[in-house]
Amino acid sequence: MSLKGKIEIVGMTDTGVVRDHNEDAISCDEALGLAVVADGMGGHRGGEVASAITVSTIVESLTKKLKKIKPGEVDDETGYSLESIAVHDAVKLANGNVFASSSENSQYRGMGTTVVVLLFYDNRITVAHVGDSRLYRLRDDVLEQVTRDHSLMQELIDRGFYTPEQARKSLNKNLVTRAIGIEEKVQVDILEDVAQTGDIYLLCSDGVTDMIDDDLIYKTITENSKDLSTAASELIRQACEHGGKDNISAILARPLKPFQAKNSLFSRFFDLFS
Repeated sequence: MSLKGKIEIVGMTDTGVVRDHNEDAISCDEALGLAVVADGMGGHRGGEVASAITVSTIVESLTKKLKKIKPGEVDDETGYSLESIAVHDAVKLANGNVFASSSENSQYRGMGTTVVVLLFYDNRITVAHVGDSRLYRLRDDVLEQVTRDHSLMQELIDRGFYTPEQARKSLNKNLVTRAIGIEEKVQVDILEDVAQTGDIYLLCSDGVTDMIDDDLIYKTITENSKDLSTAASELIRQACEHGGKDNISAILARPLKPFQAKNSLFSRFFDLFS
């Protein structure tokens, strides 16, 4: 089922002010309802390779698998939708591909990447993430961070050693505790939720969130909500204006109308009780 015309997705990426090349990779596919942001790391342009492998693997895997899935079916073992299982498996496959490439090429040894994935289907979303690239949701004029960073700083915040405000000024804020391609296996966080028409979702690398705080992210999106291209461009401009110390990537996505799948048990249940 193509979501073209039902989902709007706009993505932009920028080298930033300080770096001389871009190690971020992004992909937007309105028909598939898919958005991906990866923020690479590693010397000799290894991060650039890791993020590119990750994004291309996820897009290729989901393009094939989603065609074979009947909407509304659930995996008996996990309780997740088959779409979520497909996303999870695609991210795991990307991890394997990056790890194998790192192992086989000495110049890319130790390369890795963060990743955040958003998939729309049947009036729902699935989110997958590894690392500190984030997903935000703007709903009813409230901006909420949906993902939780896999980072040393987030663990210290959780334990009460830092406040979020103190963490923004720390030199250790970019030390991730999970990444794609660093080890042979990786733990992928998966979240499912109901999507609503008019929601705005932001996927971004830490080149956005390290430079501008959530209040400014909220202000930038809401002031430009009628045009997601302008909003994405403004997020990148603001990040550059506030230092632009890293590569900057932002994808904005918005459901334009309901997109329930035909004969979906979930959508029939949702229609009945909503």
